[in-house]
Amino acid sequence: MKNNLRVLFMGTPDFALGVLKKIFAEGFNLCGVVTAPDKQAGRGKKTRSPVVKQWAVSQNITVYQPKNLKSEEFYSDLQDIQPDVIVVVAFRMLPEKVWRFPEEGTFNLHASLLPDYRGAAPIHWALINGERKTGVTTFFIDKAIDTGEIIDQKEIHIDDSDDVGSLHDKLMDLGSELVIDTLNNVVSNNMSTKKQIIDSSQKKAPKLDRETTQINWHQTQEKVYNFIRGLSPFPCSWTRLDNNEQTLCKIYKVIKTSKESNQNPGTIYIDNKKIYVTTVDYDLEIENLQLQNKRRMDAKDAINGQMLSYGQRFIN
Repeated sequence: MKNNLRVLFMGTPDFALGVLKKIFAEGFNLCGVVTAPDKQAGRGKKTRSPVVKQWAVSQNITVYQPKNLKSEEFYSDLQDIQPDVIVVVAFRMLPEKVWRFPEEGTFNLHASLLPDYRGAAPIHWALINGERKTGVTTFFIDKAIDTGEIIDQKEIHIDDSDDVGSLHDKLMDLGSELVIDTLNNVVSNNMSTKKQIIDSSQKKAPKLDRETTQINWHQTQEKVYNFIRGLSPFPCSWTRLDNNEQTLCKIYKVIKTSKESNQNPGTIYIDNKKIYVTTVDYDLEIENLQLQNKRRMDAKDAINGQMLSYGQRFIN
C-alpha cells in the first residue's frame, strides 16, 4: 500500500514543488521534506524560505534544512525518519551514505531524456540547441552526477513557441506523473532499470554563466532565436548597445521574420512601430526587452521612450 511507503522528498525550487504537491495529492506517506536553508534576499535582507518549505509547513509536513548533508546531525535525522525511499528533484549532490540509506533506494527526476543533457540546465540547453523533443527521466542515484541506472522516461514535443518558462511547466507536470509511476512501481515491486551508456557524443547541459548567456548576432536567425528563447525568462540572454555607455540590454522575446538581413549583424532599425535587429541571414523582431536601469518593457514602450534609434547596433 502506498500510504505505508515512507517517502522522504528532497528539493528546493518551483520545479520540485510541483512534484512534491503531486506526491502528496496521490496519497503517499510523506515522512519529511529536505530543502535548502533559508536565505537573506532583497534590499532589506529579509529572510526568505524556499517555496518547498513554505508549502510543506502549510501541510504540517516536517521540514529539514541541513547546511551540511555529510553531517552526523543530518544522518541522525535520517535514522529517525527511516524513509523507505528518497525522491530527489532539483537538489544538491548527496553523499553516498545518504543515498544508500533507504531500503528501496534513492531516485532522481531529471528534466531531459538521459543520457543526453546531463547537467544543471537541461531545459535551457535543449531549447538553445533547437531540439524538437525532450522529456523527463527517473534514475537511481549513484556516485557520479546524472549517470545512474534509468528507471523510466516520458517524452514530450517542443513547440517552436516554447521558451524556458513554458517548457519548465510542461516538464514539471510530466515529471510529476513519472515520479508517481516510479513510486507505484516501488510499491508493487515492479521495478526494472537499464544502465546508461555514457560517451563523449552525448549532449551536455552545463551550468549557465554570464559568458554563456551573451547573444552572438553573427549567427543565423534560427540560432539566435533559439538562444534567446532558451534563456527566457531566466536567467535571460543579454547584449550591449553600441553607444557611449555600452548599455546592457536583456532580450526576453523575439519573433522570426522573412525579412532578409542587408546590414551588419546586430543592426537595429524601427519600422511601423516595431523594432528589428539583423542576423547573418534574416531579421528578428524584438517584442520584449529590458535596458540597463530600466524596467522590462514591450517594444512599443521602448520606441515611445526613444530608448533605441534607427541604425544603432547591438554588439557581441
